[in-house]
Amino acid sequence: MDKDDESLCKYKKTLLGSGPAEIDPSLPNVQVIRMCLVCDAPSPLTLDLQGDLEAFKTQSFILKESAEYKIKINFKVNREIVSGLKYVQETFRKGIRIDKSDYMVGSYGPRADEYDFVTPLEEAPHGVLARGQYNIKSKFIDDDKHVHLSWEWNLNIKKDWKD
Repeated sequence: MDKDDESLCKYKKTLLGSGPAEIDPSLPNVQVIRMCLVCDAPSPLTLDLQGDLEAFKTQSFILKESAEYKIKINFKVNREIVSGLKYVQETFRKGIRIDKSDYMVGSYGPRADEYDFVTPLEEAPHGVLARGQYNIKSKFIDDDKHVHLSWEWNLNIKKDWKD
């Protein structure tokens, strides 16, 4: 069926590249490697997503109110084309969901190098009422509703970087 569709064959060739790379079959098809909060923080705000994901629930990123930031996620596709990859983020404050963001990452083919995805620029909330702890639930999901990785992390909005 695919052989009859010239545009589909061309699209697959674009995603797959010149040829298959040697990949460890025990690795998941999509490996989410790390997440960085890209901002003017005095020290890098990075989560290693291949380690203990439960530890992130007890740690917090400190973000200065009104700071502009982006989220950068590094990932690899190991064996098969992944179609319609999305990054979904739900933000909770005191147990109540206050925001949900869906970012279309795209479709990717396997390769040895990492891909990266960067969200659009956002601004942290500001003011006395906005300061405090936020719990964020993130996941990488595809068109087939397969969740490749889900994790929780915390963000603490403060008046200054060191408060």
